[in-house]
Amino acid sequence: MTPVKVWLLTFLSGFFVIVALLILTLTTPIPYGDLTRLGLISDSEFGWTREPPHVPPELLRAAPVAQADVLVIGDSFSSTGRWQSVLTRGGYRVTTVLWGQVNESLCDDFGDWLARNGFKGKLVIIESVERILNARVAQMRSCRQMKKPFESRVEPFATPAENVPGFALNWDAKITSGWYTVRNTRRAKATAADTTSGYATKARSVVNGCEMFSHRLCTKALFFSEDDSNGELPAENIATMQAFTKAQSSIPILWMVIPNKTTTYIDLDHSKAFVEVFKASGLGPDLFSFAQEKKTQIRDFYFPNDTHLSMHGQLALGERMLVEVRKNVPEPP
Repeated sequence: MTPVKVWLLTFLSGFFVIVALLILTLTTPIPYGDLTRLGLISDSEFGWTREPPHVPPELLRAAPVAQADVLVIGDSFSSTGRWQSVLTRGGYRVTTVLWGQVNESLCDDFGDWLARNGFKGKLVIIESVERILNARVAQMRSCRQMKKPFESRVEPFATPAENVPGFALNWDAKITSGWYTVRNTRRAKATAADTTSGYATKARSVVNGCEMFSHRLCTKALFFSEDDSNGELPAENIATMQAFTKAQSSIPILWMVIPNKTTTYIDLDHSKAFVEVFKASGLGPDLFSFAQEKKTQIRDFYFPNDTHLSMHGQLALGERMLVEVRKNVPEPP
């Protein structure tokens, strides 16, 4: 074979491989869950299929801080404004600030910081997912001064899909992502044991999964590895949370600890010591028991392809928090 033919054969082989990879990637469903995106696993198997509830836009708009009755300090579980919309529907004016906007820590002068920024409301809700709370509490122990200015938004920080996403060409993906997605998905389907793929994503078997999730491969669901690797919440954190709450005597504080998805469906006793002390502390509602109850009542309480509560789960959470808000602020001002 002449050098020219060798070059031409090599070129054509590479060309056809690239074209095949491109076609495979373009026809791979665009991921609409954070875990299918991080893990390069197909939403054709793990994507939720139950239509989400629709919330009127006016219930999603935050109040200006000076007019707010309730201030939420939260993470991505509070970024869509869905659970807060239930409080708004109940007549309360709510505004939300994310942990990232306050350097992931609340400091000794938190009450003064709120007053400087015009908050005159009746209640502060501090929301954190289980897997990150330990790091946040650790930072609180040494934080003396809130240095970042108060920043809130009228519109939600994140906008979830209003419908089950349909097919679209996956133009923005890397050319190899389709091949990896096919490989990882096939392995998850064919393997009875847990599989890990992409960034920190586990496909794990779930007991009675098809009763609790709407996706095609409902005997399994996707979970975030950091739910396990970040460890359990130590019960000692409660003392820090109580001390912080007591120090902010000018405003009532309600703690809202949302269990990991893995804790809810797989490792039910994760952070058990913390949960038992928290329930007796009066700091906030027991959302661990709440999640255990709701996961069997609400299909897709958590998204099957995501670390977060679905919008169905968010609204159920909002109803639970409305009960707690009314204990502290019986009637909207």
